[in-house]
Amino acid sequence: MRKFDCITAMKALGEESRLRIMRRLMGGPCHVNELGTTLEIPSYNISKHLRILRDAGLVQQEKQAQQRVYALAPEFARHLAENGDVLDLGCCQFDFSKLPE
Repeated sequence: MRKFDCITAMKALGEESRLRIMRRLMGGPCHVNELGTTLEIPSYNISKHLRILRDAGLVQQEKQAQQRVYALAPEFARHLAENGDVLDLGCCQFDFSKLPE
C-alpha cells in the first residue's frame, strides 16, 4: 500500500463534501457531473474537491471521451478492503463505513 502522508490525507479528508464524495466513490466509478447531481454540489466545487483527493492519492481520474471518471485509487481501495474500510494514518483513523451520506 502507498504510504499516505498524514497531513495531506487529513487535509483531503477533513471536509464533509470530500467525505461524501469518497463514500459515493466507494460504490464505484462516477462522472464528475453525476457526482455533482447526486451529492447536490456544483460541478466547479466537485472538481476542486476531486483535485485535492487526487493530489492526496485517494482517488484516480480517467478520461472517457469528454467526461472525466473518478474512482478510488487502487492502492487506497485495496487498503480499505483489507482493513474493514478503516484508514489508519497513525495520527488518526477514518472509518469509511461511517461516512456522511
